[in-house]
Amino acid sequence: MMMTTFSPQQWNDFIRIVKEEVKPATGCTEPIALALAAATATTYLSGLPQRVEAWVSPNLMKNAMGVTVPGSGMKGLPVAAVLGAICGDAKAGLKVLHTVTSQDVLTAQDWMRQGKVAVNLQPDCTESLYARARVFFENEHATVTITGDHTRITAIEKGSEVVFKLSKGSQCDDSASLQAYFSSVTLTQIVECIDAVPINDIDFIVEAAEINNELSLEGLRHDWGLHIGASLMRQRSRHLIGDDILSSILIRTAAASDARMGGAALPAMSNSGSGNQGIAATMPVVVVAEHLGAGRERLCRALMLSHLTAIYIHSKLPKLSALCAATTASMGAAAGMAWLLGGESKVILMAINSMVGDISGMICDGASNSCAMKVSTGAVSAWKAVLMALDGTSVLGSDGIVCDNVEESLNNLTSLASHAMRHTDTQVIEMMLLKKHSLISSC
Repeated sequence: MMMTTFSPQQWNDFIRIVKEEVKPATGCTEPIALALAAATATTYLSGLPQRVEAWVSPNLMKNAMGVTVPGSGMKGLPVAAVLGAICGDAKAGLKVLHTVTSQDVLTAQDWMRQGKVAVNLQPDCTESLYARARVFFENEHATVTITGDHTRITAIEKGSEVVFKLSKGSQCDDSASLQAYFSSVTLTQIVECIDAVPINDIDFIVEAAEINNELSLEGLRHDWGLHIGASLMRQRSRHLIGDDILSSILIRTAAASDARMGGAALPAMSNSGSGNQGIAATMPVVVVAEHLGAGRERLCRALMLSHLTAIYIHSKLPKLSALCAATTASMGAAAGMAWLLGGESKVILMAINSMVGDISGMICDGASNSCAMKVSTGAVSAWKAVLMALDGTSVLGSDGIVCDNVEESLNNLTSLASHAMRHTDTQVIEMMLLKKHSLISSC
């Protein structure tokens, strides 16, 4: 019998964490966080909202400037704030905008023409994820603040009255608590758990395949966003790319991100608060499972390994940073694909190590249609690393930031994102804001 290094309690913790970190989200989660704040604030008014003001952190603004708000065909935080106020479902969490209608879009456009919405940077903001919305009705106003996590409401005010405030003892950052928990966990333990856990305990994860695959099909049906997946599918029919497993991984993963970033009114199964990370951790595994004719149980185990690995790596990162976390989520996909192909723990760790040497340092320059490019790049890197590992080769510990021990490699990568890339993040935000002001001036 295989000797294990994990306890039943640890596995229960893993399941709880995956259920908390892998959930459906409609639209890019940064503008959705602001929409949720606005929708929640509206519930504290005695009449229909008449205008909205909002303040966000630089990182949240960066991740929302170029993304299409689902169901609207429009981009940006003002759209999300208005739609959250006028039609958002405050009880729906990351699916707050599932109720948007064409009439709501027309109303939102009217609000913006009349200057009834304003979104500003929060002065001296130290939180990477911060959204505060204040909604008005006649002489009333209500304010809701979200910090630390996309659905984590930390304060509710009705006028000058504090309705709710998260106590200081409860204000620990969720990502910080995950980081503390995973500091005593290894990837080897995660792989061992995947092999041993009863299938009934993890069958829920198949929903990730169902939701993200439907998003991928939508991305292939219509030209959403940059329509990378649909374009490559057409080029396949012209024999400019091959009809093989690599192109299928690339096309179907990109298509899901195309639809999500292009504003399709369908949910994505997210990971660590990001739909693109959820797509990156799901779709390559789904394609390989289909290729192998794997049954439901093997698909569930591979998806659980992928998503848990992605969460484990992301726990070492700030909630939002200059590092594109779709690349680290793709490391989870590498683990899941390698496992499906019969790779043991050594092969899985080799594949992840090679990815640290391949796509480390890809910058996050905000959520936009081009995210589908990064998601597809991560998927290709994952498949390449898996094939190398199955052949017994990987990036060596003598190369760059890669170490012989994969945990040390990941620590090096995430240390860059947490420290050295902070200046990169600041400069990227400055560039994006300058571009935004230039575009406004030219209109």
